[in-house]
Amino acid sequence: EKKPSWKGLGTNKLSEEIYSCYGDNVGLICIGPAGEMRMCAAGISNNDINKIPSRYAARGGLGAVMGSKGLKAIVIDDTGCKGVPVKDPDAFTKAAKELVRALKEHEVTNIGLRALGTADLIEYIDAIGALPTRNFREGQFEAASKVTGAYMAQVVEQRKGKGKMGHPCSPGCIIQCSNIYPDKDGEIICSPIEYESIWALGPNLGIGDLDIIARLNAACNDIGLDTIETGGTLGVLMDAGLLEFGDGKGAMELLSEVEKGSPIGRIVGMGVEGAGKAYGVNRVPVVKGQGIPAYDPRGIKGLGVTYATSTMGADHTAGHTGHQEVFKIGGDYDPLTVEGKGALSYDRQVKTAFIDSTGLCAFVTLSTQDLPYGDRAIIDLINAKYGCNWTDEDVIKYGKEILRIEREFNKLAGLTKSHDRLPEFMLEEPLPPHNHVFDVPGVELEKANSSHD
Repeated sequence: EKKPSWKGLGTNKLSEEIYSCYGDNVGLICIGPAGEMRMCAAGISNNDINKIPSRYAARGGLGAVMGSKGLKAIVIDDTGCKGVPVKDPDAFTKAAKELVRALKEHEVTNIGLRALGTADLIEYIDAIGALPTRNFREGQFEAASKVTGAYMAQVVEQRKGKGKMGHPCSPGCIIQCSNIYPDKDGEIICSPIEYESIWALGPNLGIGDLDIIARLNAACNDIGLDTIETGGTLGVLMDAGLLEFGDGKGAMELLSEVEKGSPIGRIVGMGVEGAGKAYGVNRVPVVKGQGIPAYDPRGIKGLGVTYATSTMGADHTAGHTGHQEVFKIGGDYDPLTVEGKGALSYDRQVKTAFIDSTGLCAFVTLSTQDLPYGDRAIIDLINAKYGCNWTDEDVIKYGKEILRIEREFNKLAGLTKSHDRLPEFMLEEPLPPHNHVFDVPGVELEKANSSHD
């Protein structure tokens, strides 16, 4: 029997074909046309519990890696598979219950994220003047109130249908910060639209309409593009004069060019750095080839240190100091000061490296940083799973070792400490409304990167 050809399919059509061939109970990991064309902004899609291709391993061009191997999809059928072995099941269950208790006790992980999703961040980051607007020209967006989590929740409630706040991204999810965003008829536009995507395809482009943002997000999901990198790229192209800021229709047309693989589509798929070079733009928000996410480092300076020194380039998830600088979770730092930001960033990077290695959602730390018994529960889970006796010190040692190995890899790839810097315009151009530049001195940056060696 001749096998079907799935080459060139978007993730939505591909999903239909896969489920038709293998049944509805399989898991699906795949790439869209952007990955097949080995574009730098291509990501890897993971279907959610509703079989929607939406949960992306997006940053760093991972979709291009699959595409380079001629690999379109990975289909997983766990029927008849044995469960994951656990050395001490009773201790594991006890520790899991303690972690769940911490998640349900903390207001952010039990109420805030479930009710308003990550989009709730728009209101807070805009208020402190750190929401990058129109390709990092300003720190506040005049239409921010139309793209917040609270506004989204109102729209979902009004339109009803298939819309939903408090949607779990995966089976067993406790926090349930995801969402399903509907159109005026209650049909799905996109599931989900998250803070980073809303920013990248909204305020960063001067667009203040959630419906337009959701459709741009859905198009990225189908084509197989990282929304952060793509939004950053479109911002650079708008700065270059290819489009006007606020032109949602033009942005959608450019995304369709990506799918076609046209010359301009390939420039969009090159990502922030590539597009900046192609058009000779000076305001290019990128570190180590990766576009800067939805927090302007001139307004949250500890996070700027993470952007500069992270082994993976600009990435908030590598060590999110905004927990301490903005929300005062696990500490209290002024986001606009420079003192102590190197040590803060390094501490967050070490602990994040450990949490990432466990496979836990990064959001668990929003509660465990305030509730020590939740932190202890994570270590107890590891000990029960593997039959070991880890301590807090072992966790720190493990995180440091991960960073050491990553930095050694970067050295072999030709990266040095000279690459641990933010774009020059952020050092010179004040960010309204507080008119700060990124002025964290080199000695603070060294505190965050020299310890990796």
